[in-house]
Amino acid sequence: MKKLAVGILAHVDAGKTTLSEAMLLTGGMIRQAGRVDHGDTFLDTYELEKQRGITIFSKQAALKWDGMDVTLLDTPGHVDFSAEMERTLQVLDYAILVISGSDGVQGHTRTLWRLLARYQIPVFLFVNKMDLAVGRREALLKELKEELDENCMDFGAPRTEEFYENAAVGSEEALEQFLETGEVTDGLLRQMISGRQIFPCYFGSALRVDGVKEFMEGLGEYTRMPDYPAQFGARIFKIGRDPQGNRLTYLKITGGRLSVKDVFDGEKVNQIRIYSGDKFEAVKEAGPGAVCAVTGLSRTAPGKGLGAEQFQSFPVLEPVLTCRVELPEGIDAASMLPKLKQLEEEEPELRLVWEETKQEIHAQIMGEIQMEILKSLIARRFGVDVTFGEQSIVYKETIAGTVEGVGHFEPLRHYAEVHLLLEPGEEGSGLSFATACSEDLLSRNWQRLILTHLEEKEHRGVLTGAPITDMKITLVSGRAHIKHTEGGDFRQAVYRAVRQGLREAESVLLEPFYDFSLEIPERFTGKAMTDLERLKARFEAPMIEDGRAILRGSAPAACMDGYQAAVTAYTGGQGRLECAFRGYGPCHNPEEVIAAAGYDPDADLENPCGSVFCIHGAGFMVEWDKVKEYMHIEAMSAADGQTPKLRTDARQDAASGLPGAARRSPEERFIGTDEVDAILARTFHANKKSDTYASKKRWGSRSKASTSASAPGPHPAGSYAESYWRGSSSHADAPGSDKGKTEKPSGKNTSLQKDYLLVDGYNIIFAWKGLKELADINIDSARGRLLDILCNYQGMKKCSVIAVFDAYRVQGHATEILDYHNIHVVYTKEAETADQYIEKFAHQNGRKYRVTVTTSDYLEQIIIRGQGCGLLSARELEEEIEKMSIQIREECSRPESGSKRYLFDSVPEDVKRQIDGLPKG
Repeated sequence: MKKLAVGILAHVDAGKTTLSEAMLLTGGMIRQAGRVDHGDTFLDTYELEKQRGITIFSKQAALKWDGMDVTLLDTPGHVDFSAEMERTLQVLDYAILVISGSDGVQGHTRTLWRLLARYQIPVFLFVNKMDLAVGRREALLKELKEELDENCMDFGAPRTEEFYENAAVGSEEALEQFLETGEVTDGLLRQMISGRQIFPCYFGSALRVDGVKEFMEGLGEYTRMPDYPAQFGARIFKIGRDPQGNRLTYLKITGGRLSVKDVFDGEKVNQIRIYSGDKFEAVKEAGPGAVCAVTGLSRTAPGKGLGAEQFQSFPVLEPVLTCRVELPEGIDAASMLPKLKQLEEEEPELRLVWEETKQEIHAQIMGEIQMEILKSLIARRFGVDVTFGEQSIVYKETIAGTVEGVGHFEPLRHYAEVHLLLEPGEEGSGLSFATACSEDLLSRNWQRLILTHLEEKEHRGVLTGAPITDMKITLVSGRAHIKHTEGGDFRQAVYRAVRQGLREAESVLLEPFYDFSLEIPERFTGKAMTDLERLKARFEAPMIEDGRAILRGSAPAACMDGYQAAVTAYTGGQGRLECAFRGYGPCHNPEEVIAAAGYDPDADLENPCGSVFCIHGAGFMVEWDKVKEYMHIEAMSAADGQTPKLRTDARQDAASGLPGAARRSPEERFIGTDEVDAILARTFHANKKSDTYASKKRWGSRSKASTSASAPGPHPAGSYAESYWRGSSSHADAPGSDKGKTEKPSGKNTSLQKDYLLVDGYNIIFAWKGLKELADINIDSARGRLLDILCNYQGMKKCSVIAVFDAYRVQGHATEILDYHNIHVVYTKEAETADQYIEKFAHQNGRKYRVTVTTSDYLEQIIIRGQGCGLLSARELEEEIEKMSIQIREECSRPESGSKRYLFDSVPEDVKRQIDGLPKG
């Protein structure tokens, strides 16, 4: 039989659990469908779920029907329990997204759609409650196409020529097949659904079991079982406990077979359970595709893999609120913490933080509903009635530029030194760890241990002590002692290296943001827009329909707190606000938050920034800003672009009590931290087979670093840059062309890299006063004026200029690249902004070519800087153009010296040769 893991997802109250009941009834797995309002559904088995009428915990049911063996996974729909839903996505073969026919696409629906795209899960859509939305089928399908994906297709409709024509849009192969035969085969439709090229939609009423059979028939016809390898592997997605207190590890087998008594990390599998509702069947073996729970494993965690499955997942949805857990009198917080840790292991929405100095437990949660559920769970399981203190926002921190962090730990008879490269990552990327350290400096075992220490701890930032995120940390160098180094030494050195790097870096405070949708009567539009501006929200122009206005955008979570009550008050209960977690972005009031936190990074004894060195048999502390002068391995900036090397006088430096830099001559001093960010991206890869970027700075000298690099190679296939340069005939010497490949440079100042300037067109137009005034009258005139200015600038600067303009709202628009005199103009495709185009271009080319980006968007500047590109603000570009224009006018007004000049003198040499070859007479 075809074995599939299928999850059901929806916005709360869309009818997700009702559809699960209807499918189990249709498949003959239950005799009577339960109802959420009656509290007798097959899957909502917990007492709290029956009382609340909502799904809190994801559960599974076995569904065998029409050649399918389906594990049906019902997930929570309420946003407070969305982390429980997200971890279930990690094991799905297909997803069923339930849409309410009476409400359409809602706020949390869009969040679910983004998550399904992130995890690349094929989706079937079931539009429920059509008995309450009679005659709205076409309108709802249109809404799905506009709000989710244009390739949402009505698979419940007859197979007409129009149906196959719509399917043919999904892929070139389908288009060719349609043009040849007039239809698309079922086999190709299955392939396109599996590849997320089309999304089947069905319509019905789960409560009335209307359209459910047709939907299940479609599910059987248009799904296919994945191919599984022979080697065993499994993904863990949940930890739970049965009524007897046994720890359960829920997993999906992604290859091979799992048997009772198999051993993982020294622990033996005691039992394999196949659950359906609250009942299970114990089996001795489970094969590929099976979703089961096992007992006997105590070191497992959601998001991890077993066997050959090297799987690790970092959730997108995270808690945004924090509050103190207040215990009854007589209950010790330290003794209660291990019990609450059991709940943290089982509930991904819950994060517990132990405040050692205050001896307090703080909980990070998703919202009010989850808080009430947690209080009930703690009371039922541990018999303790807890309350929660005042709520506050969970902040995070990242960095704006690349920096090298160093840590040293050398008390008597201990030794470890670590050098880490800290680089800003993309928004929402979390933390990633890698190594680029030579095994000549540090053995592989020590390197693995260092990566383990990086992953095991939640590292705190230096602004408010909040966790760090959106960062890549790479081990670039380190040193151990053959006799005195122990594993704990590297733990200390690693933690100190991270903190030292954060102290040197430009830190950025991040706060959570919500995507919101505000629907109000049209007469309140002005009031709502004024409120949203006050709440620091960014939103689109309101959409007016049938006397109601809809405003959509994003805003800081801190600002939106309590606004639903305000909307209800001023609209008389006629307004509706929906919020969904978007992610973290730069804080709107960092100075205020940092001051309120009152965090002193140098006073945080649990997270020290300095390092420990040894002199005359005694350890002594060195503060973070002096540490690099004492290190035994040269920093990357001091290694002249090569692999960092051991200082030969390191021991003498320590013995003398003087920093190593102080003992060297002034001529050997290296560049300072103000120039490190400009070259780290280049020096990081300098030990590969290419010429290196080297940079030294003489004592007191302000001369720029000399660089050399091999000739630029072609861009990656399919990249924006490749399509751009392939379409440009005026730049034969652009990257990837034959003309651009020149002889190897000789000498230090012969870099052959070209200069490229990317200009965010509309950002500049609205930043320059003259262009903005012109844009208020006619935007086309402002755009043309900017292009003319850039043409003149290119003639003066002799760099390649690319102006990028948004066209993402133009329906069906493809990326358009035009030549405008001596510059190039890019109009982005539909659903792509100029920021996205520039960021992708910078990511692919920023470390290979000299790319400068002109924008005044602060967030974009952070991202661009992280890709190794130069930056010019709108004001700086305007000033540079004005200075160059003045200089040229002065040169042109200067009287010519020397003999007369003739027209023929300015003719190019190749033209002269052609003229000389013409017959005379």
